[in-house]
Amino acid sequence: MKLSLNHLFNNNPPISAEILCIGSELILGNIVNTNSQWISEELTTLGINHFRQTTIGDNLNRITKLIQEISCRCNLLITTGGLGPTPDDLTTEAISRAFESPLFLREYLWNEIQEKLSHKKELIENVNLRKQCLFPKGVQIINNPTGTAPGMIWQPINNFTIMTFPGVPSELKSMWKESAKDYIKNKFSDGSIFYSNTLKLTGISESTISKKIEELLNLRNPTVAPYANLEEVKLRITAKAKNNTEAKLIIRPIKDKLKVIFSDYIFGEDDHTLASIVIDELKNKNQTIVFAESCTGGLLSSTITSVGGSSKVFKGGVVAYSNELKESLLNVPSNLIAIHGAVSEEVASAMAIGIKDKLKSDWSISISGIAGPEGGSNNKPVGLVYIAITGPDKKTTIIKKQYNSLRNRIEIQRLSVNDCLNSLRLILLSIK
Repeated sequence: MKLSLNHLFNNNPPISAEILCIGSELILGNIVNTNSQWISEELTTLGINHFRQTTIGDNLNRITKLIQEISCRCNLLITTGGLGPTPDDLTTEAISRAFESPLFLREYLWNEIQEKLSHKKELIENVNLRKQCLFPKGVQIINNPTGTAPGMIWQPINNFTIMTFPGVPSELKSMWKESAKDYIKNKFSDGSIFYSNTLKLTGISESTISKKIEELLNLRNPTVAPYANLEEVKLRITAKAKNNTEAKLIIRPIKDKLKVIFSDYIFGEDDHTLASIVIDELKNKNQTIVFAESCTGGLLSSTITSVGGSSKVFKGGVVAYSNELKESLLNVPSNLIAIHGAVSEEVASAMAIGIKDKLKSDWSISISGIAGPEGGSNNKPVGLVYIAITGPDKKTTIIKKQYNSLRNRIEIQRLSVNDCLNSLRLILLSIK
C-alpha cells in the first residue's frame, strides 16, 4: 500500500466507523459474536454513522490487506480480538504491517502485566506475554483493567483512527467505558445522538407490513425499518437529533401513523414481550392464570415465568403429555379422547376447564397439538394445534391453528406459545 495516496475522502466528509472482529473461532461458529452488537449500540448513542461490520479469521496477510482497505473508506476502525499472547493473536502485528510502522516494546506495560499475574508465576514465564506490550510509535494505550492485553488508539494516516480491544466481552466493555467512549465522543461526535423506538407486532408478516408502509421505509430522518423473527415483527423508528427529547418529537408523528395502520397487530414497544403484556393486564385486573400443556411440554409456563413479577398472576401448570395424565390430573373424560382424539377441540376445552377447576384460577389456557416430525395423519397433519382459553365467566374460546408442516418441532412449539399469549391478550383487551 502506498501511504502517499492517503484517503479517498472529499473535503469535510461525514464521520463514519467500521467494526472489525478478528478470530477464526468466530468464522467457524465456535462462539457467538456479541461484540459487534454491543459496539453498534454504543456508536448509535454517540451519533456515529456505522455502515459496515466484518469478521475475519486469524491470517496475518488477510487481516493486513483488509485493514488497508478499510482505511480508505472510513474515519474510525474499531477492532476486537487478536490481542492476546498466543501465536494466532495477530491484530497489532497486522496493523503495524498495514502502515509499515515497526513495533516497539513498552516496558512499563510488561511491568504492569507481571504485577497482575504475580500470583501466577508460571504464566509470567511465558515469553509470548511480552507480545502484548509491542506497539507502533505514537499510539495511545487503552488500559485493560480486567485483563492483560491492552488496546491502542492510533492515527497512522490523516482522517483515519484505529482503536483495538480484546475479544473478551467483559474486557472490551470495561476498556470502552473507562476511556474509549469519551475519546470517541470528544473527537468524532458532532453532539447529535441516534434514538430508536421499536414497535412490536404479531400476527402479520414482514412482507405485508413493508407493502403497507412502502413510502415510510424511504424516510431519512426518522428512518423506519422492519425486522422479523419467528414470532414477531419489529418496526424500529430511528431519529438523529441533538438529544432524546428532540428525537422523540421527530419520531412521534410517524409512530402515531404506524399505530393507526397496525392497530390490530401492535402489542408493545421496545422491551415489551407478549408475556410481559399479558402479565400486566392480569395484574391490572387482579386475576390469576394456570396452564395445561401437552405438545409444548412446559414452554408456555417457562415463557411466562421468565418475566419478573409473574408469580403475582401465574399460579402454576401441568404438563399432561400422556392420555392417562390428561384423564387423571385434568379430569378429561376418557370417552372424549376415544371419540375425538387427544388433539381435538373437545379435549383442549376439557383440559382448560379441568386445570382451571383443579388449581382454582380466574383464567386457564390449554394446548394440545402435533409438533412432529412424526404423529401426523391426513386428518390431523403435523402442525395442527388446538388452544383453549377459559375465563372467569367459564366461557371457553377455542383457537385452531395449522402451522406449516415443514416447520420443525421447536418452531411449532414456539408459535403455539406465541398464539396462546396473543389470543389471551386480545381477549383481555376486549373486556372493559
